[in-house]
Amino acid sequence: MSAVPSYVDHFGTAVGSVKYGVEESAAAGRTHNAADAFLQSGFRWHHVCADGETAYDLAREAVRSIGGVLGEPDAVIYATCIPANANLGDPSRFAETADVKHLMDFPVSRLQAELGLDRAFVVGVGQQACTSMLGSLRLAQGLIAADPSVSRVLCVSADRFPPGAAYEQAYSLISDGAAACVVSREPAAYRLVACHQITNGAMVMADDDETVASYFSYTHRLVTELLEKAGLTVADVDWVVPQNTDAKAWQILCRLLRMDHERVCAPTLADVAHMISGDNIVNLAALHERGVVETGQRLLLTMAGYGMNWQGVVLEKT
Repeated sequence: MSAVPSYVDHFGTAVGSVKYGVEESAAAGRTHNAADAFLQSGFRWHHVCADGETAYDLAREAVRSIGGVLGEPDAVIYATCIPANANLGDPSRFAETADVKHLMDFPVSRLQAELGLDRAFVVGVGQQACTSMLGSLRLAQGLIAADPSVSRVLCVSADRFPPGAAYEQAYSLISDGAAACVVSREPAAYRLVACHQITNGAMVMADDDETVASYFSYTHRLVTELLEKAGLTVADVDWVVPQNTDAKAWQILCRLLRMDHERVCAPTLADVAHMISGDNIVNLAALHERGVVETGQRLLLTMAGYGMNWQGVVLEKT
């Protein structure tokens, strides 16, 4: 646990502007698997960017949805799962000119300038796949602990699949989307208790079946090590806020962890699908808006991603 307390609050999300039902997307060839497989997993809808709509557009919308409570961040951490979403430049211009500047049109710089976040320095996070938003929280916690001049960090994650991509990965239905939140030194809605990450680089090119096969053992290990780091036990966890994947996955994990499945809360699974790196935030925001999390209750957030990476965070309601 960090000796310097940090807090998480002010959640914003955005999804691709075109909404499709599972059956419609399967019939149109947007997925490889049949609609029934996704329906049985709990998915009903997903959101896809329109032509010309970028991951940066979603990031900007997510941050703007935070509104006036954004304040003046000292740093902006901008995470992407897919490397192409970390550049707004046109690769064809590089091919024409041989000028690498066209490969370094960074969205976080655009965001800082467009929103007038003049006092903030910026950091890009990549190569953590779907875990990158939780990775951003971990980095923000570290910045606040290490640098007294950093009191407020805006964390953003934004991705869209490129045109022609199948909107599924590891048997999960995908939505283009972005999420944002603020990590601060000042007390806010949730205290950031502990963060943890496991990486197995040897599995960087794992296929869908290998990914699913590793999910349970590594997530069990992640949760066990994270709770130990936080000085907690499974019994101390009041809510599990997971990624949007097959609804049966956490039924199995709860048996492995000896945890009551009623603690698992993924209210956006059916409507939002797997929003790449943003699932934990969109689910936490929905839970927060319902006003059901009580002071002192602890929340466990987990995510698995290619690379292979597994990350988790423990929060406590203030």
